[in-house]
Amino acid sequence: MMPDPRHALNIDDLRDLAKRRLPKGFFEFVDRGTEGEVSLHRNRTAFDPIRFRPRVLVDVQERSLRIELLGKTQAMPVAIAPTGIAGMLWYQGEIELARAAHAAGVPFSLATASITSMEDVAENVPGARLWYQLYMWPERSMSYEMVQRADRAGYEALIVTLDTVMTPNREYNTRNGYATPLRFTPRNIVDVGTHPGWLLGTLTRYLMNGGMPHFQNFPEGLRRKITQGEVKRASLKNQSLTWDDLKALRDKWPRKLIVKGILRGDDAARAVECGADALVVSNHGGRNLDGTPAPIQVLPEVLAAVGGRAPVMIDGGFRRGTDVVKALALGASAVLLGRGTLYGTAAAGQRGAARALQIYRDEIDRTMGFLGCPTIADLTPDCLLDAPDHHAPVAADRAPGSSIDIGPSACHRMAETG
Repeated sequence: MMPDPRHALNIDDLRDLAKRRLPKGFFEFVDRGTEGEVSLHRNRTAFDPIRFRPRVLVDVQERSLRIELLGKTQAMPVAIAPTGIAGMLWYQGEIELARAAHAAGVPFSLATASITSMEDVAENVPGARLWYQLYMWPERSMSYEMVQRADRAGYEALIVTLDTVMTPNREYNTRNGYATPLRFTPRNIVDVGTHPGWLLGTLTRYLMNGGMPHFQNFPEGLRRKITQGEVKRASLKNQSLTWDDLKALRDKWPRKLIVKGILRGDDAARAVECGADALVVSNHGGRNLDGTPAPIQVLPEVLAAVGGRAPVMIDGGFRRGTDVVKALALGASAVLLGRGTLYGTAAAGQRGAARALQIYRDEIDRTMGFLGCPTIADLTPDCLLDAPDHHAPVAADRAPGSSIDIGPSACHRMAETG
């Protein structure tokens, strides 16, 4: 019998449900980091020293989690981060997760490596706020092809992810036999066979409805089954990207442009100068370069460098609503949720993802009440003790909001777009 996600009291409960249902290889692909997993661990523990300073005798009977982000009002201060594995956790998992996000009134981001096409997501979740995540291909024309598809499909924002210039060293994937392309080995065949809920409910349904899934959001000619070999003439890893590529992308994309993978104030300032409409402070969930700081640790540096010129979002380690509130109090505009909503999707599809979002909502709302903050705007650094210090060399002697000299090679601000 499928477990009822309504019985999950927190995100860890959903994680336990996902772990029981998924083959080990797929669960660890979601759950783990890279190499020694120092960054993965730090993403969680970095929240612990930040303590709350609640106010008392504040009327919090009427509370609102609504925010305005990228020119639109949304129901709560989160969005779904781009995660390419959702469709392998549940049958049509991207659509299930997008439906849960739409019902909760928050944006959904579709990843480049997803197995449901951007057009199918838009068609099956009408009215949703959809963002498309782009990795820049070595052949720039391939990237622009995907940009044009996202434009035609009506995606409101493009997230360009810049922190994956190399292939990460995720050793557990190799041990589990879950590398790309997916190869069937005695180990993972046993793994799948001992998880009949996933085998029958996900993989078998794909095989009965068109066969093995494809990477549907690769450029034309490179789309292939997840079990087919590596693409030889192009790769998701582009090691030659420069700020000029970001400027060119800004020229190609007519709507909101979000730059993801920022961990430095000087990079944040330059991205805004290049035309970014918003930034995401992120270390890729601890899944790429091990040994980085947690995003929450560098958030003040990035905010000071940006100086209010663009919204600054953040992801990485957000397992509780209290974590979200800490980031908002420091000045983040919103939090992108990755693993938390994936656990829900893996446990019970749309119902599980909806439960994850409800858990975050309830925890954020409860924390705001305890803090004496009836609205998101009331969450300020004054609500916190022991917030991360700002050690940014580019802004050490500058007040937040002041201009920052990023040198003669800095990009020029592009014209505002739709």
